[in-house]
Amino acid sequence: MLEILRIKNLALIEDMELEFHPGLNVLTGESGAGKSFILRALDFIMGEKIQASMVRPGSEKALVEALFTVDGQELILRRELVNETGRSRFFLNDSLSSQERIQSLRDKMLIHTSQHGQQKLLKPGFHGYILDLFLPDKTHLSKRIQTLGELQKVSSEIAAHEAKLSNLSEKREYLEFQRSQIEKVKPKKGEEEELISKRERIKTGAELAQSVQKAMDILHTPEKSLLDSFFELKKILVYLAEKDPLFSNQAEELENVQALLEDINQTLRSANTRADTMELESLESRLWELAQLKRKLNRSLEQILCLEREINENISFLDQGKLDLMQLKKQEEKLVKELSAIIKELDEMRKVNAGILKGRLEHELRFLGFSEHIRIDFEFSPNEIYPGIFENKLRLLWVPNPGHPAQPLDKIASGGELSRFLLALVGLKSEQNLPTLLFDEVDAGIGGTILNQVGRRIKDLAGKRQVILITHWAQLACMAEKHFLVQKNVVGGETYTLCAGLSGQESKQELARMVGGDQGLELVAELRNNA
Repeated sequence: MLEILRIKNLALIEDMELEFHPGLNVLTGESGAGKSFILRALDFIMGEKIQASMVRPGSEKALVEALFTVDGQELILRRELVNETGRSRFFLNDSLSSQERIQSLRDKMLIHTSQHGQQKLLKPGFHGYILDLFLPDKTHLSKRIQTLGELQKVSSEIAAHEAKLSNLSEKREYLEFQRSQIEKVKPKKGEEEELISKRERIKTGAELAQSVQKAMDILHTPEKSLLDSFFELKKILVYLAEKDPLFSNQAEELENVQALLEDINQTLRSANTRADTMELESLESRLWELAQLKRKLNRSLEQILCLEREINENISFLDQGKLDLMQLKKQEEKLVKELSAIIKELDEMRKVNAGILKGRLEHELRFLGFSEHIRIDFEFSPNEIYPGIFENKLRLLWVPNPGHPAQPLDKIASGGELSRFLLALVGLKSEQNLPTLLFDEVDAGIGGTILNQVGRRIKDLAGKRQVILITHWAQLACMAEKHFLVQKNVVGGETYTLCAGLSGQESKQELARMVGGDQGLELVAELRNNA
C-alpha cells in the first residue's frame, strides 16, 4: 500500500506531499492540471525514465519520495534527478540502491493502468504476454528465455567462427609467407634500438682512437717531437736564467708544463681506444637485415612483432578452428533439443491456461456490462523463433455481440471496450497479489449504465486493496474514500501544480463542478446516495 508520496521540483510541482487512504483514492481536476503527472512521478520512482528538462527551472535536482507498506514492512523509496547531468540516484530505506533492485519490487507495489495500456492491447504481440502473465507456473518461461538466449549466443559464435575460418583460409598462404620472412630474421623486442646504441658507441670509440693518435703524433713526431722541442727549450731557458734573472720565472713555469706534458703522454698511452671493426660490421649487417624486413612488410619492428603473434594465433585458429566449430555445433544441437522440449511443454500449458483465462475473462467482462453472449477466443499460429523451432503465437479474438464471427480484438474494439477489457485484466491480475492499483482515465470512452458498472467494479477492487483513480466522471469520483483536487495556479508569473485532499463539503463542490451547472449539487446528492 502507498501511504505517502512527496514530489519536489518536478515539472510544475514545487513541493507536494500526499497521504493516501487504504481504499479508493480519487484525483480530479481540469484537463492539463497535472493529474497524470502525479502518477508518472510514481512510475519514475519505480525506475522509469524522465528527462532532465522536467526538473523545475532554477532547481538543482528533482526529488520523489514514497512510503509503502509491503508484507507488513515499511519501505521508503527515494529517487533524485540531477538537472545538470540528467543522472538519477535510487535510495531504498535511505541506502543507495540500484534500478534493477527497485524494479524487482514493482509487482508487489504497483499496477499502473492507463490509456497507454489500452494501446498495448492493440498490438498482437502483447496478447501472448497477457496469457503468460496468468500462467500459474512461470518456470518454463524463465527456461525459455535463458535457453533461447544461450542458443542465440552460440549461433552468433558459430557464424563468427565460420566467417573467420573462411576469411583466414583464403589468406593462409600469404600469412605463412609473412611468417617465414619474420622467422628468417627472428627479430627481438628492442633489438633495433640496442643495435643502434651499440653501433654509436663503437663509432664514438673509433673517433676517440683517431684523436688519441693525432695527439700522440704531435707529442712524438719523429722529425721533431713536441717533447724533444720542449726539453731543448727548457735547457735554453735554464741557461738564460743563470745569466739573466729576467728568465728565472719562465724557467720555473716550464717545470710545471713539463709535468703536465708527461701526464698527458702517460694518459694517452694508457687509453683503451681500440675500435672493434669486426663487431661494427656485424652490427651494420644485422641492422640492414632488420631494415630489409621492415621494408618488405611495410611495418615498424614493434608492429612486425605484433604481426608475428597475430599470424601465429590465426594459423593456430585455422588448425584448431574446425574442431572448435564442431563443438559449437554439437552445443547448438543440444540447446535446440532443450528449447524444443521447453516450447512444447510451454505451448501445452498455454492452451490449458487459455481455456481457464477465457472463462474468467468472459465472466469479468459480463460484470462490466458486456453482453451475456460475449465470447473470448485465443487463436494460436506457429511462429518460428529459431531455425526449425516453432512456438505458438497468440492473438486475442472476441465476439462482443451475438451473431458475429470472432474477430481480432485489435481490429474491432472501441476505446470504451478496451477500457473495460483492460480493467477486467487488471482485476484478475490483482487477485494474485495485493499491490496498489493505479487507474489513469481507464474509464475513457464509456458512460451511462456501463460507467456505473465499471464504478462498482473499481469500488469492489478498492475493498480488497488500495486504488488510486484519475477520472473526469463524477459517478466514479463520488465513491472516493479520499478525494484529491489537482489545480494549476499562476503566482507571481510562475505556474504551479497543486494537489490537496478535500473535506466533505469541498468534495461536494468539486463533484458539482464535474457534473456542471447549478443543478450539480442536487445530482451530487443523488450520486452519493446511489454510490
